[in-house]
Amino acid sequence: MRPAAVCSALVSSLLLAAPAGAQTIVKIGTASPLSGPGAHQGKDIEDGARMAIDELNAKGIAIGGKKIKWVLQAEDDASDPKTGTMVAQKLVDARVAAVVGHLNSGPTVPASKIYASAGIPQISPAATTPVYTAQGYKTAFRVVANDALIGRTLARHALGALGAKRIAVIDDRTAFGQGLADQFAREVRAKGATIVSRQFTHDKATDFSAILTQIRGHKPDIVFYGGMDAVAGPMLKQMKTLGLQARFVAGDGVCSEKLPLLAGDALGDDKVFCAVAGGVTGAQEAAFNAFGERFRQRYGHPVETYAPYAYDAVMVFAAAMQKAGSSEPARFLPALAGVKHEGVTGSIAFDPKGDLRNAAMTLYTYRQGKKVKLQVVRGT
Repeated sequence: MRPAAVCSALVSSLLLAAPAGAQTIVKIGTASPLSGPGAHQGKDIEDGARMAIDELNAKGIAIGGKKIKWVLQAEDDASDPKTGTMVAQKLVDARVAAVVGHLNSGPTVPASKIYASAGIPQISPAATTPVYTAQGYKTAFRVVANDALIGRTLARHALGALGAKRIAVIDDRTAFGQGLADQFAREVRAKGATIVSRQFTHDKATDFSAILTQIRGHKPDIVFYGGMDAVAGPMLKQMKTLGLQARFVAGDGVCSEKLPLLAGDALGDDKVFCAVAGGVTGAQEAAFNAFGERFRQRYGHPVETYAPYAYDAVMVFAAAMQKAGSSEPARFLPALAGVKHEGVTGSIAFDPKGDLRNAAMTLYTYRQGKKVKLQVVRGT
C-alpha cells in the first residue's frame, strides 16, 4: 500500500473510532446463569442491570464533562465456578469498567480474584457467602446481606415463630447452599434445637426419595434446604408424596416467583418460609414497588428476586464514577468504597470489607400460590 493510502486508512479508522460529538463508551458487564436450571434467576439480574443502563442513557449522564454512552455486556456463567472464571476473564479482556455479578457464590469467589487482579470493581447482587468479602479484595462489594445474617435470621424464625424443636437440614453441596445450611445449623444448635438429620443432594438433582425417607423417620418439625428453587420445587412435591408434613425453610435462592410453578400443589399455605437477603420498610417501599411495576411493564412478568439489586449495583457504579469524575476503575474505586446511595433496595453504603452496612432481610411465606411478605429484619 502507498504511504498516502496508509494515511487515508488511518484517518478513516480514527474517524470511525471517534465520530463528531463522540460519546465516551462505558461498558458494564453482568455475569449470571443464562442457561441451565438457574437461568430465570440469572436473567433477572441481566434484566435489572439493563433497565439501569437504559435509564442512564435516557438521562444523558456526563462524567468528567464527557457525555457517556452506557453499554451492557451480559455473559452466561451457567452457575459453574469454572465457567465463571472464564466469563470473568472475558469481561476483563473486553475492558469493562465494572461487573454486576455473579449470582451464585460458587462462581463469585474464584471470579473475584480475576477482577481484583485486573483492578475491576465487582458488585454482587446475590452472592451471600462470607468468603467473598473476607478475601480482602478492595474490588469486591455486595448489595445484599451475607449468609451469617441470613442463617441467624432464619434460625430465629424457625425456633421462635415456628416453634421448631427437631430440624432436618439438606444442602446442595454448592458454596451457597452448603454455606447457608452450615450457618443455619450452627445457629439452631447454639439455641438448643436438635438437628435430627443432615443430608445432601446436588444442584441438578431430581430424585430425593432416599434422603426424604430417611428424614421422615426422624419426624422433624422443619426441613431446612440450602440451595435454589429449581431443586426445592421437586423436593417439595416428593415431600408431599411421602407424607412428610414438616414445614420447609430456605434462603433467597428458593424465595422466587417461580417456586409456585415448580412446587405445584405441594407448596401449600404457610408451609414454605424463606428469606431474601434485602428489604425495605416505610418510605423506601414506594421506590421498591415503583421499580417492580416498571419492571413488569417492560418485561411482562414480575421480578424473580435479584433484578432490583442488579439495577442498584449499576446505579451505584454510575454514582461513584460521577463523584470521581472518571469511568476509569482505578480512579472511581475509592469513591465506590465510600459511596452513599439511595437505591430502590434501600440505603447503600459499604463497610471496609465491601459488605452492605445495616443489611436487611425480608421473610416471606407462600399463600394460595403467591409470595407473601411477613417482615423485614435488620441484621445484628
